[in-house]
Amino acid sequence: MQDIFVRMRRQLSSLSKAERRVAEAVLDDPALATRSTITRLAAACGTSGATVARLCRSMGFRGYPEFRLAIASAVSRDEASREHFRIDDADIGSDDSAREVVTKVAYRGAKSVEDTARHLDVAALDAAARALGDARRIEIYGVGQSGVAALDLEQKLQRIGCPAWSTADPHRALTRVAQAGAGDVFVGISHSGETPETREVIALAREHGATTLAITNVPRSPVGRAAELVLATSASESVYRMMSSGIAQLAVVDFLMARLLQRAYPDASESLEGAYRALRRHNAREATGADDD
Repeated sequence: MQDIFVRMRRQLSSLSKAERRVAEAVLDDPALATRSTITRLAAACGTSGATVARLCRSMGFRGYPEFRLAIASAVSRDEASREHFRIDDADIGSDDSAREVVTKVAYRGAKSVEDTARHLDVAALDAAARALGDARRIEIYGVGQSGVAALDLEQKLQRIGCPAWSTADPHRALTRVAQAGAGDVFVGISHSGETPETREVIALAREHGATTLAITNVPRSPVGRAAELVLATSASESVYRMMSSGIAQLAVVDFLMARLLQRAYPDASESLEGAYRALRRHNAREATGADDD
């Protein structure tokens, strides 16, 4: 079963306003749930016990006691992880030393990768790897931080001989969508899943018969719902989330590439070796200052 915190973050956008208020309060202060009765938690969130009960059912629990136990278990795991990194708190404070900042960023990054790996839909991963391996062409779209992951996926796909291109320009992406059809794969990357242009590109590509894949932290977001396949990251929200969210997206790219390499070997290994030789020759020329005749 998914970690309760991962589940709540992924489902926030699909909850009612009152349920979301309770979920956000618990995510902000898990101890609020572990030390409170359902009545006290409801009062602290300015809502009713019935709303808290609905939230519990939305999260897949039969009632509040089961929900509270899951929160306590998740808190215990998180505390053990923080002890491993020797930190008392995962949020960076203005008075933290350079060592504390490095340790906390490392903790956030490691946790985002671990949570993403633990909760990843491996059936969707396999389906995505098959689609990419068989694709006539692959189009990848992402803006901002997600554009970094899009470029990383493009480069890695091209190195094994896949016909892949990425862009952060919505006009270029929509032009490519107009040519989409069966055999094409369109990948949309968005941490929040709320990026309108990414949703539009994925939705239109799917209408044209292309296979569509979303990489997002919120599977039930507009981008997630628009895609046929979803690979969900599990990066927690914080002031410094742009660090862990990017790391989680790059981890999904690596998971996907590893599965694709398994499927495409040995042809992919020949392409990788060819790319490696070309780069090695280029670097050697750069180092010696030599030019081709």
